[in-house]
Amino acid sequence: MTGSANRGNRPPAERSGRTAPLLLVAGGKGGVGKSLVCANLALALARRGRRVLLVDLDLGLGNQHVLFGSSAECNLEHVLLEGTSLREATVRVAEGVDLLAAGSGEPGMVGLAPALRAALERGLAELRADYDVVIGDAAAGIGADVLWPAALANRVLIVTTPEPAALTDAYGLIKALDAHGHRSALEIPTPELLVNLVAGPDEAERVARGLRVVSERFLARSPRLAGWLPRSSEAAQSVLTRRPFVTRQPGSLAARCIEALAGHVERSCALASLKLLARSAE
Repeated sequence: MTGSANRGNRPPAERSGRTAPLLLVAGGKGGVGKSLVCANLALALARRGRRVLLVDLDLGLGNQHVLFGSSAECNLEHVLLEGTSLREATVRVAEGVDLLAAGSGEPGMVGLAPALRAALERGLAELRADYDVVIGDAAAGIGADVLWPAALANRVLIVTTPEPAALTDAYGLIKALDAHGHRSALEIPTPELLVNLVAGPDEAERVARGLRVVSERFLARSPRLAGWLPRSSEAAQSVLTRRPFVTRQPGSLAARCIEALAGHVERSCALASLKLLARSAE
């Protein structure tokens, strides 16, 4: 599947006067499955009739285009460094899913200068009116390239695994988001959790409970479990074939878990939309 043939010059979708909620998907460390969650979640939401914009915010080492088998001939690197418009860089990668791909290996895209970041924020704010939900695939870690999108997000989902290093880094990310909100006097939502590579929902809840207890004790934050994904071969196979598993193996347990997550996100984003409407009416 390639998106290059569908790139650019598409008219914007009919606007409803609403701004689509932004769900930022983040991870304290690399390798926890964050990008794969984003790709499959975008497809699951589109199957529910939602217009989805997937934005690869790992600006220096993006790989969402790889997961969809798209060439990403035009991406956010061209937007920020060469003046290409965001709509020209938007690629249709599946029915109901548009992708803003990131570049790879360009040092100027890491730690964006304030002017470039402000330009990207303005452009995304305009594009959000064309969609029902926007999913941002954040860079791993706790750097500025994670913190500034979190300040724009209506919901934050942290992907982790049961491994001690992943849990330590997930808590570190929750702590960093909390500190950034206090420093900047910004309202950053308490993250929700998706636990990957578990045997089932009971193990996922135990992992989430551990993070919740320490977060409540030291940060007065209470991150809740939004979903889980099993240890399975679907993820590796979907990466190798460049076809997300909700498309490649729609009846698999992993796909069913993503469908459940999509339902949760849909309900969560509906609440976020109501809050956005209330703010715009003030």
